Amino acid sequence: MRTHYCGHVDESLAGREVSLCGWVHRRRDHGGVIFVDLRDREGLVQVVFDPAAEESFSLAERVRSEYVLRVKGRVRHRPAGTENPDLATGKVEVVGEALEILNPSDPPPFPLDEEQEVGEDVRLRYRYLDLRRPHMFQRIRLRAEVCRALRHFLDERGFMEIETPILTKSTPEGARDYLVPSRTHPGQFYALPQSPQLFKQLLMVSGMERYYQIVRCFRDEDLRADRQPEFTQLDLEMSFVEDEDVIRLMEEMIRHLFGRVLDVELPDPFPRMRHAEAISRFGVDRPDLRIALELTELTDLMKAVDFKVFAGPARDPHGRVAALCLPGGGSLTRKEIDDYTRFVGIYGAKGLAYIKVNQRAAGREGLQSPILKFLSDEVIAGILDRTGAGDGDLVFFGADKAAVVNESLGALRVKLGHDRGLVAPGWRPVWIVDFPMFEWDEAAGRWTALHHPFTRPRVEDVEALERAPGECTSQAYDLVLNGSEIGGGSIRIHRAEMQAAVLRLLGIGDEEAQAKFGFLLRALRYGCPPHGGIAFGLDRLVMLMSGADSIREVIPFPKTQTANCLLTEAPSPVSEAQLRELGIRLRRPQ
Repeated sequence: MRTHYCGHVDESLAGREVSLCGWVHRRRDHGGVIFVDLRDREGLVQVVFDPAAEESFSLAERVRSEYVLRVKGRVRHRPAGTENPDLATGKVEVVGEALEILNPSDPPPFPLDEEQEVGEDVRLRYRYLDLRRPHMFQRIRLRAEVCRALRHFLDERGFMEIETPILTKSTPEGARDYLVPSRTHPGQFYALPQSPQLFKQLLMVSGMERYYQIVRCFRDEDLRADRQPEFTQLDLEMSFVEDEDVIRLMEEMIRHLFGRVLDVELPDPFPRMRHAEAISRFGVDRPDLRIALELTELTDLMKAVDFKVFAGPARDPHGRVAALCLPGGGSLTRKEIDDYTRFVGIYGAKGLAYIKVNQRAAGREGLQSPILKFLSDEVIAGILDRTGAGDGDLVFFGADKAAVVNESLGALRVKLGHDRGLVAPGWRPVWIVDFPMFEWDEAAGRWTALHHPFTRPRVEDVEALERAPGECTSQAYDLVLNGSEIGGGSIRIHRAEMQAAVLRLLGIGDEEAQAKFGFLLRALRYGCPPHGGIAFGLDRLVMLMSGADSIREVIPFPKTQTANCLLTEAPSPVSEAQLRELGIRLRRPQ
């Protein structure tokens, strides 16, 4: 139906006849001459309809926004002074000689020819129209380019793209599984996979050696801007590797991706940071290194003070006292400080103490804070020395359980960075390594895996692992980019006895382990090679590369933050007949 895309019409086609198809982006009637900006996936071109061509002009008078047209005409240079430098086609126009209305359109619920704010509910309900908007189309195109570049890189390095099952067995995190009832096995359920983890390990047992998959995964959990109930990841696994092999190859892949798709050169090599250092300096294991602010350790300094708010956490083996110095923060108003106090309350902090440094050389008299009366001159001097605070700066404090301090001050650091314009431009990747193997769950009274139960510990001896699980680190690694974790992986356990020991430490006894993971434990006894891999969150990666602020902006048909699809109105009830066939009876919520 067409000879050219609209966005490809340029000066090289001047004088030639073209056939174009697309949507009416904008229609203008200028004194008897009708101008139509015709849009397709490659861009816009201006089509001119003159009254001399009566039939096409008459049809052009009828067209409205988003009508689907087919146009035949001749390309010519625009008259001098009417060129549009903002358009790739802005030096030419098409004189419409024949026009066919392929399909009219109702008035769209929001204008597609303007980059204006539209409520997300409306956008998602009419997602097929939202995706017509050029900036949305470009995001979906970028996603396709990212997938193509990743596939090309991995194919060239001997990886095989292999599909793994979607209907599988429920995982240890069963509360987060989406369950699928089986009609042929009444009372039994499949689960949609949260990850292909176990299957890709079995592929290594199978001798595939290098596997990858761009795979759909599912997780029934509370959502945030960068989470969806169904999401896509680049999943891969390699045999006969150590963590250094995986890290080195994945760095090369990400550099290749950014260079090919964005023409951006990333550092070589990426910096690395131990997990403990990341927590100490930034409060989180996904630090945004574009923000120069860091946490300062004060726990030892506060053990002897009389101020219980600081002394209590400082003397608690699970507590922490830390400071965050904000350059120029002395200009903050009391209302702004109160707003930040409410912000850290979201993360469990009971308050946000502070000291304003008006004139450091004046000592205590040059400071402003309601907590100064509780602190000795020596402690105040120690705080200022350690934080490096100078005139006009402000020091915030966190004092509580270490987890609360880390999370609240870590979040405050990022918020202050954005609010105060302290985010440096560019891309700052970093590998986080040497994660603890386990963390203690106080509520459950047991160890939990920091990554997952199949991550290999640094120790090779089962007895050493069982003797001091809290001191053991794992062969895990996360890739963080501008404060977002884009990939996480590890070297896996490849010996059955070590895997069984790790499961026991997690409170999964031998009988339960056989019931849930018997197929894996059995496979590990048949010559499983050392292996490891990683998974990249594709949606999050494309979100960062496109500059979007939510992964919903780079997924063609996303769910809302409450896991609803406004377009299809899913989830929805099913008939009693369907439930009876599955042997299911609903218990209505109170």
